[in-house]
Amino acid sequence: MEAPELREYLRFLLWHYRVMDGFWFLFVEKEYGRKAAEYLDELVWAKIAGMSAKDLVQRFNIQEKGIKGLVKALQFLPWTMLVGYHVSQTGEDEALVTVPECPTQMARVKHGLPEFHCQDMHQAEFESFAHAIDPRIKVECLLAPPDHPPDMFCKWRFTIDESKVV
Repeated sequence: MEAPELREYLRFLLWHYRVMDGFWFLFVEKEYGRKAAEYLDELVWAKIAGMSAKDLVQRFNIQEKGIKGLVKALQFLPWTMLVGYHVSQTGEDEALVTVPECPTQMARVKHGLPEFHCQDMHQAEFESFAHAIDPRIKVECLLAPPDHPPDMFCKWRFTIDESKVV
């Protein structure tokens, strides 16, 4: 495949990756309830995020630690592209991830379903991802569904916990 075809194929793969994740959640929710789906989602993403970070570090030769390494790795994370994470390094030891529009939550609302509580899942996911880059990284949720303003679905702060020795 030439570059344009490869880019289109990548879009295809990423779209199916997101759709598969969505249908997995919906079917677990339908069969076992939303609490069970949220809990299993948390377990899955806590596991897969750290694996993803380790793989990205190796594949893209990310040698930086701390916030700089995290920000670099987040640029390669498929969910950054799929969801539209806005990643910004706000200081030497701080970064923010904001999500102005969440395709998953917006799709649920569009289909008459309530937003689900995703904070615990993302806490586990972001901690697993960040700690694979640098165990000193602290993850803090500033806001998340279902409690969020109309112009922002979630916001996360990443800082360095200097009390943790590596």
